[in-house]
Amino acid sequence: MLDLQIKGILEQAAAAGAPDFADLPPAAGREVYSQILAATDVAVADGVNISDLSIPGPGGELALRCYRPEGADELAGAVLYLHGGGFVVGCPRDYDGVVSQLSRLSGCLIVQVDYRLAPEHPYPAAVEDCYAALCWLADAATELRVTPGQIALAGDSAGANLAAVCALLARDNAGPSVRQQTLIYPTASGPDTLYDSYDKYGEGYTLTNRSMVYFMEHYLSGSAEPVDFRLAPLDAENLSDLPPALIQVAGFDPLRDEGIAYAEALQQAGCSVSLTEYPQLVHGYISMSGAVAAAGRAVDEVAAAWRQVFSSVA
Repeated sequence: MLDLQIKGILEQAAAAGAPDFADLPPAAGREVYSQILAATDVAVADGVNISDLSIPGPGGELALRCYRPEGADELAGAVLYLHGGGFVVGCPRDYDGVVSQLSRLSGCLIVQVDYRLAPEHPYPAAVEDCYAALCWLADAATELRVTPGQIALAGDSAGANLAAVCALLARDNAGPSVRQQTLIYPTASGPDTLYDSYDKYGEGYTLTNRSMVYFMEHYLSGSAEPVDFRLAPLDAENLSDLPPALIQVAGFDPLRDEGIAYAEALQQAGCSVSLTEYPQLVHGYISMSGAVAAAGRAVDEVAAAWRQVFSSVA
């Protein structure tokens, strides 16, 4: 059964004539996305310092947003968090509430990446930015007062796709050691792979099939790069020897079956996977705990997973 608070949000959006992202140009879509998250996200956490910095990136200066619990001289671990938004909308500031709360609850430094967005910067620009940030974070651990080698990857939706891809790139390129990956309702397949959940939940909820097509068309538009695992982690020839994964999916989400398929593929490859379904929730719930009480349980699970990952670090 759909969560009653989410049902109320959906009904209000329908009554107000809220547009589908597929009907908006990217600039307008970004404004709408920011407004949606501002209305549903939890408040910025007390006791967490938020700061901005920039590093050299593949396409120029790359902006990062850092969340650090107050009062800790050295932190046991750091998480690179990659925001959602279909590779087209979203920015770190949109996620200040949930990411600051995750930092407070987990005791971790969290770094968000303001990766380049499509269609201005098509695939694989976002991948390149996120992997560059991962490498920087590993190199800068001592400077950031984080125990070296203690890094996790995380993201939601398109950001979960980017996190999964970065884990693969790190493995294949002798890159940073990644302790864990948290993938929240990830997209993991190419645009031609459809699942039953697309038919069941692709209309009338927060993410529509039309939006999925819109996002993917923008992400791939003008790209000369081959479509491979950097777009669809499920297409990777080898999924073994990847970090332990926490994968969360929502019951009323067109991406539900896709996330489950990636969890099963990782398990079949011998990876450690914890799969959690939140059957009453919809796509986007990680940024809804300010308006949807049930979404808070998913946030708590993520924070608890990170505490456990880094608990053995002195």
